[in-house]
Amino acid sequence: MAGPDARFVRHVERPWTSVTFEGSRHTFGLRFEGCDAIAAGEAFIAALPDHEFAIPGQLVAEATVAEVDHTLAPIPVLALRCELLMLKDA
Repeated sequence: MAGPDARFVRHVERPWTSVTFEGSRHTFGLRFEGCDAIAAGEAFIAALPDHEFAIPGQLVAEATVAEVDHTLAPIPVLALRCELLMLKDA
């Protein structure tokens, strides 16, 4: 979804539960370097919250971009921290 210019830089998974649901919260980082890659990153930011995920046995209840960091020097970089709340599909 993020495209070939995205570089995956980290991933953390934590268990998540409520009274009626069980799942996990995933936090991951993406890095886009260069002007063309940054344009792809900005398109990813716009598309993520409404994206329809197809993950067998899972429902994505929430998908957000939690943090955005732009750097111009020495090269343009867009760094993102994203979060997905995934629930077990019973």
